[in-house]
Amino acid sequence: MTGSTPSSPHTVLITGATGGIGGALAQIYAEAGRTLILQGRNAMRLEELAGSCTARGARVLTEVLDLTDRQATDQWLRQVSLAEAPDLVIVNAGLNNNISSDGAGERWQDIRSVLEVNLIAALATIDAVLPMMRARKRGQIALISSLAAYHGLPITPSYCASKAGLKAYGEALRGWLAPEGIWVNVVMPGYVESKMCREMRGPKPFLWPPERAAAYIRRGLARNRARISFPFPLNFGTWWLAVLPAGISWRILRLLNYGA
Repeated sequence: MTGSTPSSPHTVLITGATGGIGGALAQIYAEAGRTLILQGRNAMRLEELAGSCTARGARVLTEVLDLTDRQATDQWLRQVSLAEAPDLVIVNAGLNNNISSDGAGERWQDIRSVLEVNLIAALATIDAVLPMMRARKRGQIALISSLAAYHGLPITPSYCASKAGLKAYGEALRGWLAPEGIWVNVVMPGYVESKMCREMRGPKPFLWPPERAAAYIRRGLARNRARISFPFPLNFGTWWLAVLPAGISWRILRLLNYGA
């Protein structure tokens, strides 16, 4: 790669790279001349992914790190931002939770974990990498939200709340940072095959393989689309859930077997 532009980044940082979407994104961005900075908690999976990306020609740096360790995360991100100057930061790390099969509800410690990883750690990641981007007056940040951000699903309350918060934050950042030459994009996937997806309760219509999702996300980021949401039928339906009166949306969810 001879140069770096927002649509063709030289250095890509991905959090949660050991997950389904994160791993597929790492693979699709892995090519000669590009540096990948991959974070995850699963050391073995991270090593395997790094080997695969290196074989494709990429230079790969890895970091086994729990993003809820705020001090360690901030230190790592600021160091890597200074040393490597990532052009594209994909904020992807996430957890899911549900109300349990007997409807007992979410445990507080699980709610807190979901919010800590999906929202607080995501915002902290952006806070750490943004100063260098603003100083360079260029860069791109992609926030991996979810179609669940449009309307809360009764079976996954804290997950929906975290993704809705991430969506709103990303949209606000885009408006703020656009004049400075920094692209901010909100990615809203539907169901993508992964361990986390398999553990989710309820129907999973229009399930995509992670490779297809990663290719779609990459195209959307290259075009600087404000909102990258897919697949279309599910995106259209969940958008209507946010537009319709709440009582009607709730009845629709019950009919589709998403009720508590």
